[in-house]
Amino acid sequence: MPIPLVNSIASWFLKKRFHQMELFLKYPNEVQLELLHVLLDTARNTEFGKEYGFSSIHNYETFKQRVPIRSYEDYEPYIERCRHGENNIFWPSTIKWFAKSSGTTNAKSKFIPVSQDSLEDCHFAAGKDLLCMYLNNNPESRLFTGKSLRLGGSKELYKENGTYFGDLSAIIIDNMPFWAEFSSTPSNEVSLMSNWEIKMQAIVNETILENVTSLAGVPSWMLVLLNKVLETTGREDLLTIWPNLEVYFHGGVSFEPYREQYQKILPRPDFRYYEIYNASEGFFAIQDRNDSTELLLMLDYGIFYEFIPMDTYGTPEEIVIPLSEVAIGVNYAIIITTNAGLWRYKIGDTIRFTSINPYRIKISGRTKHHINVFGEELIIENAEEALRNTSLATNSEIVDYTVAPIFMKGKEKGAHEWIIEFKKKPECLNEFAQILDDNLKRVNSDYEAKRFNNTTLTILQLKEGRKNLFYDWLKKHDKLGGQHKIPRLSNSRTYVDQLLELNKANTLTSDL
Repeated sequence: MPIPLVNSIASWFLKKRFHQMELFLKYPNEVQLELLHVLLDTARNTEFGKEYGFSSIHNYETFKQRVPIRSYEDYEPYIERCRHGENNIFWPSTIKWFAKSSGTTNAKSKFIPVSQDSLEDCHFAAGKDLLCMYLNNNPESRLFTGKSLRLGGSKELYKENGTYFGDLSAIIIDNMPFWAEFSSTPSNEVSLMSNWEIKMQAIVNETILENVTSLAGVPSWMLVLLNKVLETTGREDLLTIWPNLEVYFHGGVSFEPYREQYQKILPRPDFRYYEIYNASEGFFAIQDRNDSTELLLMLDYGIFYEFIPMDTYGTPEEIVIPLSEVAIGVNYAIIITTNAGLWRYKIGDTIRFTSINPYRIKISGRTKHHINVFGEELIIENAEEALRNTSLATNSEIVDYTVAPIFMKGKEKGAHEWIIEFKKKPECLNEFAQILDDNLKRVNSDYEAKRFNNTTLTILQLKEGRKNLFYDWLKKHDKLGGQHKIPRLSNSRTYVDQLLELNKANTLTSDL
């Protein structure tokens, strides 16, 4: 189809959608409060609705006082009842889909309810909005003249007690209209394969002859796939295989540790990178401008937002505020109420606002994935900024990393222990460690204070991970696949000690 016709059709949808978006851009807090009332009214006759008197909640303050904040552990008994066929517990419509994601302290896996409302009004709506925003910013795009290479989760959908569970990406693929497969590659059959290692080669075989114009997936796993494409074809860069490739839609983990590697295999100055922020619980934000690192918070996807400043999180002085009270630059934990029946649910992510007109954000980390053993308050955003600057300064490239504390013993001071698997090693590991330590001081004043004169912390300790170390760890723990991530930061040594033990092994997995 000629570009003008494709883009004119997209522009027609775009104009209709922009009119709706103008409402939450101009009146964000009013839109959010109206949404809250719609959610309460919809669920007033559910078990939750009757217990907390949804029908008599007429303002945010009453909602805040009556309905408790819950973690997954708190929700799990209700979700298990729903998975076994009970209805009308926390949402009125029948919920038959559950997105399986990484586990918690008490469970190997989480099963997040996905209603038909959340599929249509959140996940599918966000996919359309992402394309609309991209085409609006890039009117000469040839996006629809080819196919999107999508890399989703590795699990099949399993039927259980009349309900289904699987990776969110598998649920979305399984529910897409039949015509959507024609604009995507690989086929649904390959996309939903359960064996990740077999699946990767199958994707390569099926996609290298296609006209791929866009990529979509988690940066770490997508990089594994793309390197496999280059290895199979014997090419140096992807543009010699897919000359019309123009954009990569990414999310799930920070892109910064991988940016340099992508730029090498996609050597085009005008190549676009668009970030999204979605999870099993919902689709939250979209990059709405070219070459931006900020994401527009989407306020009309059936999700009502609340926030906890991280300096009060988990303390007796914990504060919970609505969107109207947030401030720029503060690190917040996100609380969501959704059209899948999650009421005041802690998703475990942290963000900070870069703008409040409109509301734009950056993802800063996880509530549990940080290090604060010594009062240093190191978050993922700090770690990855310091790591990226260090890699640039030392002309090195990383595959993956994790960090944990070295606890004080007797008169010994504490420290942080980093395990890094390099794709391209620095000339001197000690120099890399010193520069990384200095960069951490620059981006985190609390870390700098604890490191001053080695008062509390001594210089970080760096261990080099052998080739495929992190891949081996994921495989050993049955976590291969697009929705699984390496734990970056931890207050315990569980992950680091497992990796150090595995690092001693002499048997390496074959390259991917």
